[in-house]
Amino acid sequence: MAQTVTSIIIFNAGRTTEEAMAVEKRIEERLEELNRLREQGHLGGGLKRIEQQHLKGKLTARERLELLLDPGTFQELDPFVTSWAADTEPGSRGYLGDAVVTGFGKINGRSTYVYAQDFTVLGGSLSEAVAEKVNKVMDLAMKNGAPIIGLNDSGGARIQEGVVSLAGYGELFLRNTMASGVVPQLSVILGPCAGGAVYSPAITDFVFMVQDLGQMYITGPDVIKAATGEVVSHETLGGAESHATMSGVAHFNSASEQECLSEVRRLLAFLPQNNMDDPPFIPPFDDPARTDDVLTHIVPDDLVKGYNMREVINRIVDDGDFMEVHAQFAQNIIVGFARMGGFSTGIVAQQPLYLAGVLDIDASTKAARFVRFCDSFNIPILTLVDVPGFLPGTEQEHRGIIRHGAKLIYAYAEATVPKITVLTRKAYGGAYLVMGSKHLGADINYAWPTAEIAVMGPEGAVGVLYKDELAAAENQEELRAQLVQEYRTRWANPYVAANRGYIDDVINPAETRVKVIKALEMLQNKRDTMPPKKHGNIPL
Repeated sequence: MAQTVTSIIIFNAGRTTEEAMAVEKRIEERLEELNRLREQGHLGGGLKRIEQQHLKGKLTARERLELLLDPGTFQELDPFVTSWAADTEPGSRGYLGDAVVTGFGKINGRSTYVYAQDFTVLGGSLSEAVAEKVNKVMDLAMKNGAPIIGLNDSGGARIQEGVVSLAGYGELFLRNTMASGVVPQLSVILGPCAGGAVYSPAITDFVFMVQDLGQMYITGPDVIKAATGEVVSHETLGGAESHATMSGVAHFNSASEQECLSEVRRLLAFLPQNNMDDPPFIPPFDDPARTDDVLTHIVPDDLVKGYNMREVINRIVDDGDFMEVHAQFAQNIIVGFARMGGFSTGIVAQQPLYLAGVLDIDASTKAARFVRFCDSFNIPILTLVDVPGFLPGTEQEHRGIIRHGAKLIYAYAEATVPKITVLTRKAYGGAYLVMGSKHLGADINYAWPTAEIAVMGPEGAVGVLYKDELAAAENQEELRAQLVQEYRTRWANPYVAANRGYIDDVINPAETRVKVIKALEMLQNKRDTMPPKKHGNIPL
């Protein structure tokens, strides 16, 4: 209070007593009005616009923050800020807090910084004031080493402010980039996100979207129609389903805001606060020494028959709790978070049920990005391998499978966190090397007895090595089967690689959980460094 009085005295210097009293009265009335509105929860665009938001099936910015954060922990920053520019409605003194609610609170008892765009105020558009509010909490997040979560529901840059609003986006992009790999950044798309506004979420680590509410696109349907004549809906162009299944922009796709925000809380439980912290360790209820005999028979005797790698994952992780990332995108590879013996662990695995688990462009990029995130935040990586190779074909070659596949090589080779690999069935050619092999710096490599490692599959290898003999044979199929079996026995079994030390042990599949947890315990104090450099040049 003393500070306020002092400020008023300084402000009133040079005024008459009557003028000074009038100014002081106006300030006091304004503060009383702001506090009254704040207590009533009417901040934002007012009750009418809040009702309109609800009629659209959407929550308000403050309601979203209540769902996201631990009860009673939210502390708001800059609630009295209004737009610097004269861009408000005639006769209005500006909206309190402008078009964003910012502050900090706790999730699962741990500090988190948040901002929630308020669509009830000028469509949630980004003004200079909004940008400065968001930038302030991002700066605080980096200084204090805590995650930053953005709840996006905005019409984009505020047109009335012109280049000033564009500058605000630029400063936000800069902070996203500076924070990358320092603190976790999560973006939640709960409304329109168009034009340059989409690039802030795209730089962040994970993007959550809600079906029928959130959209992301560079140009909207009207612009596309005018430019190309193509007619497309907002949801088809940039909805949650499109980005979760086709573009890969969305990592999580939820049916409701409540489900989405619950998933945000769940994800944070696997992550450290910043790049200097270890992920949270939670003592397991699930016995670390538990074995599972079902795994002994999960790989079919028919080597071309698929099986569900998710079942393997669920059987080896703590309590079967696996949070999959990008579940609907590039389904030939699986990535996600789980705990093993209480240790937060990133999992990368082939999915034999989808395209036989082959590596293609999307799968390579998906896995590489996930591996790099885990490495940035000290999360060990477990790789489960059953890969027949890279997807052949002119379409993949012309779209750059070489360049995209190299991203995965780079990501694994660059990662200095504990890396454990389990080969369940096959690993052929370059795909064997790419998927967390010993040659790219994996710490512990196990193989099941069913594993095969070779330059190519036995059938293909026999066709090359014994081409002339097969052509001259009277019973080609019988000879081919015999040669394939000889090749498999002599060259393709895991003991050949184990002989060289490329496989550390051939293990009983039932003991996979036990072996991996013991390896994680052994590697928890691992220290590894990269050669001094500004940064590498990953083949983007």
